[in-house]
Amino acid sequence: MFGRRFISFLRRNPSPSEKVVAEEGKAKTWGRRIVSGTLICLTGGVALSALDDLSIYHSCSSKALEKASKNKTILDAIGEPIVRGPWYNASLAVAHQRHSVSCTFPVSGPQGTGIFQLKAVRNGEDKWSSFLRPSDWEILIMEALVHVPGNEEKQQTFRIRVSDDLPPPASNACTDGTSQESCSVEKK
Repeated sequence: MFGRRFISFLRRNPSPSEKVVAEEGKAKTWGRRIVSGTLICLTGGVALSALDDLSIYHSCSSKALEKASKNKTILDAIGEPIVRGPWYNASLAVAHQRHSVSCTFPVSGPQGTGIFQLKAVRNGEDKWSSFLRPSDWEILIMEALVHVPGNEEKQQTFRIRVSDDLPPPASNACTDGTSQESCSVEKK
């Protein structure tokens, strides 16, 4: 009887070394929880950033394909329909708090292949909810490097500047005797 009471007493009152071991176990548990939580947050942040970049790529490349489908020179070179290449072969550089982008991606058509290069800016406000829906991008500069295969003599690779086909601004000749430099400065 005395032995049972003594053993139950020992179970209720752990020795000082047992207390230290228990406290170390709790500290290790909290340390592991903090490290695990931090890693989950970092992984989530990287995943959200990657999804945002993929959304930007898709929006910009769709706008570029729309613009290219209206360009007769590109359509004559690689044919229609123009198909966007895989996203993992694309290059995307985002700057100015995600308001400007430089993008390069492969395309193909029935008659040839190419690479579209563009620089664009984002229109609209900068809200957190804009992360969830596609942005409206305005393409400032766009070029297509097009390769049209054929036999040895007919292979062609050339660069096409894609514009909005706006008429060139009217130029007035400087005829009042001023130098060409001062005339161009005055017109600006």
